[in-house]
Amino acid sequence: MKRYVMLLALAASFLTAFQIVPASAEIRITNDRGGAVNAYIHKYRALAAKGERIVVDGPCLSSCTLFTGIVPRDHVCVTSRAELGFHAASYYNDASRSFEPTEEGTRVVMRIYPAAIRAYIERHGGLTPELMVMRGADLAALYPSCR
Repeated sequence: MKRYVMLLALAASFLTAFQIVPASAEIRITNDRGGAVNAYIHKYRALAAKGERIVVDGPCLSSCTLFTGIVPRDHVCVTSRAELGFHAASYYNDASRSFEPTEEGTRVVMRIYPAAIRAYIERHGGLTPELMVMRGADLAALYPSCR
């Protein structure tokens, strides 16, 4: 009986040592200009649920930046080329054939951003139609460097 228990313990430790665990994917952002807010919310929620890692390695603009409030901080890293670009939410007006800011959309986006991003935006005058870009030391203070 004692030998049987030892064999089971040995087999269990052997199986544990060689356990195959699926690796989470890595999503690399190199030049994302954004798009529909809802599409990015769904995309980032799915990535967060899968535990995937985001590597920001270039411009991430507009709706692309919504990952900051959806994907856990410890699942994000930034390179020296990383940039986050923020602006007020807008919609395309068919009649005027132009983008027009929307206060409600901007409030929704600001609620998604984490406190540190909201504070950065407020320190720089709030969201306007003009692009505000975070990079360098400001970005490195929020996210670790990719290894």
